[in-house]
Amino acid sequence: MAHETAARAASTGPAPCLGEEAGAPPALRRRLSGVVADLADQVVALSQDIHAHPELGYEEHHAVAAVADLLGAHGIEAETGVYGMDTALRAVIGPPSDLTVPTIAVLAEYDALPGIGHGCGHNVMCASSVGAFLALAELARCDPEAVPGRVVLQTTPAEECSTAKEVLAVRGMLDGVDAAIQTHSYARDVADQTWLGVRRLTVVYTGVPAHASSQPFMGRNALDAATLVLTGLALLRQQILPMDRLHAVVLDGGQVPNVIPERAELSLFVRSKYPETLKDLVGRVEDLLRGAALMTGTGVEIRTDPHTNEMPVRSNGPLLAAWVRSQRERGRDPLAPGVLTETIAAGTDFGNVSQRVPGIHPLISVSTSPDVALHTREMAEASASPAGDAAAVDGAYGLAAVALDWLHDPGLRSAARQDFEAGGGVVDVEGFWRQ
Repeated sequence: MAHETAARAASTGPAPCLGEEAGAPPALRRRLSGVVADLADQVVALSQDIHAHPELGYEEHHAVAAVADLLGAHGIEAETGVYGMDTALRAVIGPPSDLTVPTIAVLAEYDALPGIGHGCGHNVMCASSVGAFLALAELARCDPEAVPGRVVLQTTPAEECSTAKEVLAVRGMLDGVDAAIQTHSYARDVADQTWLGVRRLTVVYTGVPAHASSQPFMGRNALDAATLVLTGLALLRQQILPMDRLHAVVLDGGQVPNVIPERAELSLFVRSKYPETLKDLVGRVEDLLRGAALMTGTGVEIRTDPHTNEMPVRSNGPLLAAWVRSQRERGRDPLAPGVLTETIAAGTDFGNVSQRVPGIHPLISVSTSPDVALHTREMAEASASPAGDAAAVDGAYGLAAVALDWLHDPGLRSAARQDFEAGGGVVDVEGFWRQ
């Protein structure tokens, strides 16, 4: 994959970059760079603090308090527990009630992984977002015209174990918001990478128990149904798109071998690159699940989350160009879209945001090695390394610069909106699975 990435980079060329004539004035970006430099120690300290106190989704009480305390130290009032979510925080720069001015949201995550800690680098991502917000707040304090609009900092819990951004969006997180941005930690700098949509399914088979030796013919084996599902998924993988993914585990398959299992439960993830292909693949998988019940004479219940799971990320080209310029100003050179192989694609609930408003979710390197993978202890170590600290600061500058570019340039805002509409416009994410 490393050789393939290098070959693609050589043939593709550099990532599209915003020209000097567009976006925020160069003098303002230089002022921003100075403000970020002054905040760098606090940005790094926040990243290290969150890393040292890893918390699972919806349990990020230390992290949300750390963010609120840092904002408070800068005289910024933040509201915690917004939209009925205990560990979600919101703060606003600009007129809070004037929804007519351009408004951009900077999103932040800070949940960790069980047993691994910050193996996805959310500590760095949170520090970048908070640092960007603080830098913009300082510019606005010194010169209100420097930030001509509203900037919202919205923390979004539980990215790893839930679809909290969807819940928050349904409850109003994006009301009055025109664009949304955040970063993601990685082992390379990448302008845009494929993020697959995800549908999570829980499947319960109910059979008939019987003595496994004396009267097996009286039973209906729920575990057999689960076994058929795993086999069926394995065979189905031959006839799905290259970027589709199917994975499942058995959560319950019986208690003792001498009783025909009455109950079996599986947890499945179905992933695909586009909303349309995701919906089609889920339909095929659900047919497979019902077929296993028919073959074994068992009952089947297919459960889904009441909120839509992760949608594919739709990245905005003009906003990505602004990000690339910001990172080149920091000495980084993000890989162009399409350079990094899609084979290593994952999923994120930022996709649910990007289907509602123009957004970007670029990757920033926290590692000195391009081979470090997400959701590993090596990534957790990198996220607290000097490279991770540098990424937190560079990401803070990058997000703040993108926000300034978008706020100062009506042409960029128009181009971002046109790109969004060309990609399909606003998707009814909440009603997606009912259509």
